[in-house]
Amino acid sequence: MHPPKSDLEVTPTFCGMCLKDSLLRGIYAYGYESPSAIQSRVIVPICKGRDTIAQAQSGTGKTASFCISMLQILNIDILETQALVLSPTRELATQIQSVTMALGDYMNVKCHACVGGTNVGEDIRKLEQGQHIVSGTPGRVADMIRSRNLRTLKIKMLVLDEADELLNRNSRVLISTDVWARGIDVQQVSLVINYDLPDCRENYIHRIGRSGRFGRKGVAINFVTSVDINILRDIELYYSVQIDEMPLNIADLF
Repeated sequence: MHPPKSDLEVTPTFCGMCLKDSLLRGIYAYGYESPSAIQSRVIVPICKGRDTIAQAQSGTGKTASFCISMLQILNIDILETQALVLSPTRELATQIQSVTMALGDYMNVKCHACVGGTNVGEDIRKLEQGQHIVSGTPGRVADMIRSRNLRTLKIKMLVLDEADELLNRNSRVLISTDVWARGIDVQQVSLVINYDLPDCRENYIHRIGRSGRFGRKGVAINFVTSVDINILRDIELYYSVQIDEMPLNIADLF
C-alpha cells in the first residue's frame, strides 16, 4: 500500500522513531547521524506493520531502511526466521546480510545469506542452527522452504528488494481493480491473485473466472488475514464451495 504523500509523516531523527537502544547504537556505530529522506519517511510505517512500497535513487539508504525496520520488529529471544528478504542477485543478497549484521552488531542478531551457487549443506546447517533473518535469492530460498529447512511460521516481514527486477523475469503481470473482472477479455491467464477479497461477493467469481478459460487449467490464490475470514466464509456459503489452504509446495497447484 502506497499512502498519498500528504499522509507520509517525516521523522527527522533516529531517536524519534522509538527504536531499540541496542539498534540505535548499531545505527550510530555504522556511521549514520540522521535519517536520509527515504529513511525518515518509511522506517516508522514499516515498523508499524504497514505494507510499504519505496522508491528512491541509488545511495539514498533504501537498504538500511528495511534492515533497520527488520531489526526493530525482531524478538531476539526467539531463534526462528522472523524476516525474509528476496533479492534478484547473489551479490545483493550478500550485501543485505552484511548491512543487517553491521546495524545489528549490538543485538546478537543472526542473519544468513541463502543464495544459489553455494554449498547447499552449509545453508541447511546454518538454518538448523536458527536465523532471525534470511536474505536470499528466490531459487535457493524456495528450495529451502520446500525441503522444510527454512521454516516460515514465525515470519513477520517479507521484503522484495529491487522488486521490479524480481517480478519481470519470464512472466507477464497485470495489476488491476475490479474493472478487469467484467467485460475485459484477456486470454491465457493461468493465475489470479486476490490481494484482498472483493466487497461484493458476485465479483469474486468474475475475478477468478479470468483464469483457466477455454478449457485451460487456472488457479486463484487469495491473501486472507484474520479480518477477512468472515468474507471468505460468506463467499464459500454463497457459491457452495470450499476454498482450501494453499499447499506448502505451490507447484502442486499447477
